[in-house]
Order: sequence, then structure tokens, then C-alpha cells
Amino acid sequence: MFNVTHAALPRLMPTASIPARTLAVTFEYKERRHPHEPVQEISYLNKADSSSTMPDFSDIETTLTSVEASPQVLHVLRDLHTKALSETPFVSTSGSTAEAIDKFVALDPDKCALVYLLLRSIGARFVVEAGTSFGLSTIYLALAVGQNASLQGSTGKVIATEKESTKAEKAREHWRAAGGDIEKWIELREGDLRETLKTNLSEQIDFLLLDIWTPLALPTLKLVHPRLKIGGMVIADNTIEAANGYKDLMAYLEDPTNGFKMTTAPYSGGLLIAVYIGKGV
Repeated sequence: MFNVTHAALPRLMPTASIPARTLAVTFEYKERRHPHEPVQEISYLNKADSSSTMPDFSDIETTLTSVEASPQVLHVLRDLHTKALSETPFVSTSGSTAEAIDKFVALDPDKCALVYLLLRSIGARFVVEAGTSFGLSTIYLALAVGQNASLQGSTGKVIATEKESTKAEKAREHWRAAGGDIEKWIELREGDLRETLKTNLSEQIDFLLLDIWTPLALPTLKLVHPRLKIGGMVIADNTIEAANGYKDLMAYLEDPTNGFKMTTAPYSGGLLIAVYIGKGV
């Protein structure tokens, strides 16, 4: 238990532990910068003891053995994962996201491996990513989509979304570094995804990745849902860690009239996996 007595200090509130390999305790940071401003809630993942404060970079190599990729792509992924893991983990559930402007806010390596393998297993060729950030997870999406499309002798596309122009430019740099076999499968849409995803979606969408500010998760799904194919998948990150922010999304997925079945995989922070089985099934 942490006791904070100084009135100027932010309030630390312990929340539920999450099933994770190295993380043991989560704390919610609530801050009011001005008496008339709304409280900003930002979750930071805290280590249980000093022995676990260093990131586990061995996960990177385990992840990279799970994907089929060129040495050039593997080099870029290794570099980006190393940078992302070196940052303080960040999950925003409400309020401002300004604190994340210069952070990767990327999927963990083991989650990236799972997403890649799921895409390959269902032969996904049309994917929407809500929350591209610096473009790390997008490389896995493009890698799988390109390989699936090539095997099927067909086309494919990853529609990536990012509101912040500085992050969008960084993502493009990373995709260029990964090479044309990655870059050519990605269409990046800058701006508010509630507008950018309103038009010109693929006739049929195979996969939706939600790794974004939680209040935007359900609006994104509602835009994509009409085009989601039977058997299509929705993945949402940190659904245990950011449970409060995902309440409306969970309610929508649990409503049988919307046609989803789901489970939560015990990855760090929780990883929701939903499958669209069709309305009225």
C-alpha cells in the first residue's frame, strides 16, 4: 500500500492485478492539473520489485522466430521492439493522450506474434488497424497480408489509422526501412478515424486490430462491423488493464444480436479475441 500525504502529489490508487509474466501490480494515476479541468486517468504498469524493472528483451527473439520475414524486416522489427520495450508502459483510458505523443504505445512482442499467426491462419487479406502509432504492429499486419495475398494470387490491404501527424511520419519512415514488400500493402489514413474510416473500406474486412484510446474502440468497431466477414476477427489490447475504458465495447460484443463470440487471452494487460459468427446465429 502506498500512502501519499502531500496535497500537491497525484493520487495513486492500486487496481486489480493482471495476469502477466513479469508484471505484478497496476496503479492508476489520476491528475487534475487545474481545478476546473477534468481528471485525467493514465495507467502506468509498475513492477513488483527492482529485479523486474528491466524489460525482457528475450521476448523479441522468441517473437521473431514465429514469423516468416526477410533479414531486412527482422532487423527493423528487432530495433523497434527494443526501443518500445525500453519505454515506460502506458495505457490511456480517458482524458488527454498528450503524454503518449512521443511513445511507441506498441503491442508487446508476444502479442505481435499471435496477431501475425492469426492473420496467416485465416488467410486475412483486408485488415484495419485502429491506432498505428509508430507503425510497429503494422509491419506484422502487412507482412501477413502480403504473404496471404501472394499465396492466394490476389490483392490485399492494411488500412492503418493515426491522428498525430508526427507519429504518422515516423511510421512511414519505419515502413520504408522495412522495404517495399511491407510498404506496398499499407494505406495510412491520417486524422480522426471516426471520419477517415467512414468511406472507401474494403467490401469485406477480415481482421480489426484495436490498439487505441479506449473511447474510440467501439466507434471504430461500429464503422467496420457492417463489412466484417463471417469468421472475421477483432483483437483489442489491454482489455483487463483498461477494463473501465472498454466497458461499452465489451457490452456491444456480449450482446448476442451483434453476432460475436469472444475470449480474453492471458497476455500482459489482457488481449481480447472476438470472432464474428454472424447476426442471428
